Amino acid sequence: MTEAAGATDLVAIDMHVHLRDAKALEFRQASVKSIAKHFGIETDVVPADELADMYRERKMRAVIVNTTDTVATGRASLPNDHVAEIVRDHPDVFLGMGIVEPTQGRLAEQEARRCKEELGLVGIGELNPGRQGFAPNDERLNRFWGTLEELDLVVLFHGGYAAAGSGTGGGMGIKLRYNQPILLDDIAADHPELRIICAHPSWPWQSEALALAQHKGNVYLDISGYAPKYFDKELVTYIGKRIPHKVLFGTDWPVLSIDRWIGEFKELGLPEEVERKILLENARTLFRLD
Repeated sequence: MTEAAGATDLVAIDMHVHLRDAKALEFRQASVKSIAKHFGIETDVVPADELADMYRERKMRAVIVNTTDTVATGRASLPNDHVAEIVRDHPDVFLGMGIVEPTQGRLAEQEARRCKEELGLVGIGELNPGRQGFAPNDERLNRFWGTLEELDLVVLFHGGYAAAGSGTGGGMGIKLRYNQPILLDDIAADHPELRIICAHPSWPWQSEALALAQHKGNVYLDISGYAPKYFDKELVTYIGKRIPHKVLFGTDWPVLSIDRWIGEFKELGLPEEVERKILLENARTLFRLD
């Protein structure tokens, strides 16, 4: 095990990391194969200890996100207890987020509460409305968002195009319209203390995501899942000049390697103070790590 970075020499917090250990692959075989084919990446097992050392070596921390589509597909999801166990094993590196099915009502509320109070997780996500089959602004879910607000949990939503199911017949049943960022606007307006993250640049609705982050003080963007060399002018302008305090670094590992993402991000030519906000300080503020 390599030595962990201290608070003063930490250089970045990767907001969006998926597990790729044996247990995670066991629970996510169908979607992992589809995503790997779309991005042209391998599906090799990477033990959690090895993943932790990858971040330690780079003086970084990482947020592990979970995912589910049990209601829509009947497939069991990776238990939140597994994420919590890995965080407990590597508290110097990892923060963890649990996953729920918001449409399950009281059961969803109970699991969210368990994630916070028993498992020590910092949020709920990655919620994927397209895969899970719900509209985020459905009024029937308002109580659930209120519960997350009460628990002071961060909530992370997938935004935009879905790699899972891409190119397959029916796209694995995923309905992209539920991933429109503007559907999060009602939640942000009705629950102003709920810290919301819209993940990815959210193509083909990128402008909606940027407007949402600029307008709502409780909405952040993570710019994971896209290689920075493909960021368009609008995105670079917003993250560099208009909302640098609302943007979070994320790789969507293993979709993108840490070194590739950081290397291409540095080539955007953003001011050093903006880079530091995006890579580190905004996540520190969001998760109240200080």
